Amino acid sequence: MKHSYALLLAGAALALAALPAAAEKADRNKPMNVEADALKYDDLRQISVFTGKVVVTKGTILIRGAKVEVKQDPEGYQFGTVTSEPGKPAYYRQKREGLDEYIEGEAQTIEYDGKADRVKFIGRAEMRRLRGATVNDEISGSLITYDNTTDVFNVDGGPVAGTPANPGGRVRATLAPRPAASAAAAATPASGVRLRPSTTFGGEPR
Repeated sequence: MKHSYALLLAGAALALAALPAAAEKADRNKPMNVEADALKYDDLRQISVFTGKVVVTKGTILIRGAKVEVKQDPEGYQFGTVTSEPGKPAYYRQKREGLDEYIEGEAQTIEYDGKADRVKFIGRAEMRRLRGATVNDEISGSLITYDNTTDVFNVDGGPVAGTPANPGGRVRATLAPRPAASAAAAATPASGVRLRPSTTFGGEPR
């Protein structure tokens, strides 16, 4: 039986309530909807497990995977793991605060740490920054760790990230230029405040 909007049940306070806060701030106050084939909730251990083509939406946040497991510690912080379906990576997407930009990523496993405000993409990981619908920056590797509080990401390579086109699993990056820089400089009077384009891959003004 399909459990739609399952967070209206006893596990409502747990699931993903502390997703990365340095992205779209309003997401924290938006209602959360979850669709899955099954839900197992352990009140004693404070764990919710959603299985079967799980889709999570909360404001601008979108998560997809075969299984989403959420734990809560005694301080109220949430820690979650999203597991991919066979042959189909787990997916995460969230809007950046105040910009028409999104951060999205795919991996075999996605982990988020509500206390540290950090997201990890593990196993054939990819992370992209989009302006509107256009991909501007793209990173791939074995492990991508994105820290929302510092706007810093780290990428590790390795054989586990290997593909036929990149058997060694080396880190690969495509970073687009910032075309707004020259335009902003030309349009700003010499005595005015100089506008600067975004120079980070993600974080808050993801």
